[in-house]
Amino acid sequence: MKNLLLSLLSFMIFSTAKAQEIPEGFVYIDEVIPDVVCEIRYAGENNFVGKPITGYENPRAILSKPAAKALAKVQNELIQKDYMLKIFDAYRPQRAVNHLMEWARDEGDTLKKAEFYPEVAKKDLFQLGYIATRSGHSRGSTVDLTMIRVSDCKNVDMGSTYDFFGEISHHNTSQISEDQKGNRELLRLTMRKYGFRSYSEEWWHYTYNMEPYPNTYFDFPVK
Repeated sequence: MKNLLLSLLSFMIFSTAKAQEIPEGFVYIDEVIPDVVCEIRYAGENNFVGKPITGYENPRAILSKPAAKALAKVQNELIQKDYMLKIFDAYRPQRAVNHLMEWARDEGDTLKKAEFYPEVAKKDLFQLGYIATRSGHSRGSTVDLTMIRVSDCKNVDMGSTYDFFGEISHHNTSQISEDQKGNRELLRLTMRKYGFRSYSEEWWHYTYNMEPYPNTYFDFPVK
């Protein structure tokens, strides 16, 4: 009996600790979409800064519950067409946004310029809207994503890489092929069908229209 009580107590403590990792109203995306693929760039070095970003303690994706449930519907429809979602970023803590702002102000740190912003001066990143003091991601209902093929899990060709700062990443760009435009449009129309709006300058960026926290910028870490 004593061992049973200890086991129950341990389970309750573990469950409570897990539940307190993120606030009520948020969920880990892979708990709502178990077959989703995540490549959380800001938790590692493969991003425009070249190092892990503050606040990303674990490479997991978090969204508000309504946005995650809507995204599950997107995944279900795409699977019928032999595609799946890959998540690059979702909820982003304000402390991570602060880190990106500090990086942007350091004009000497251009480690990843050739890969992510070869034609843009770092000093212009604020003016051009690539870096902001507040990000919709911090409200918990914005997600950066692409599509992969179910057959081999390879990225679908979208014409430019994730987080590339340039005109080629815009939805209305003339720098990509018709096939690449078609791939972007399939993602955009499917996301729109389930309540997500696109961002004209980043083909990967979507925000849930009915976001539950439209005026709140959160700062809990991703862990």
